[in-house]
Amino acid sequence: MARLFLQWFLSAGALLLVANLFSGVQVHSLSSALWAALILGLLNAVLRPVLVVLTLPVTLVTLGLFLLVVNGLVFWLASGLLGGLQVSGFWAAVWGALLYSACGLVIDSLLARFFPK
Repeated sequence: MARLFLQWFLSAGALLLVANLFSGVQVHSLSSALWAALILGLLNAVLRPVLVVLTLPVTLVTLGLFLLVVNGLVFWLASGLLGGLQVSGFWAAVWGALLYSACGLVIDSLLARFFPK
């Protein structure tokens, strides 16, 4: 349970980092980042797998590059659901999702070292 909460807080920090590094993404406060991280986690767990299966033919034709579009759409949807997360457009959502995913990879690898299964 501690790992889950730590991952949630670190993901919120990653959103704040993305907002500081990239001007197309804005996060209004720490509480907004926490809510956004929660919503993004839920959307990535529930909606993203459905979108990946539905867009599988296009993903195969584009050799997986269409997954960047799917990630951007999920990121953009999260910004539409929350008032504290602002994304300036679709391409900003794609770049923001790419940066957020890179931060998520680092967070997951660090947590795997500190919380072995």
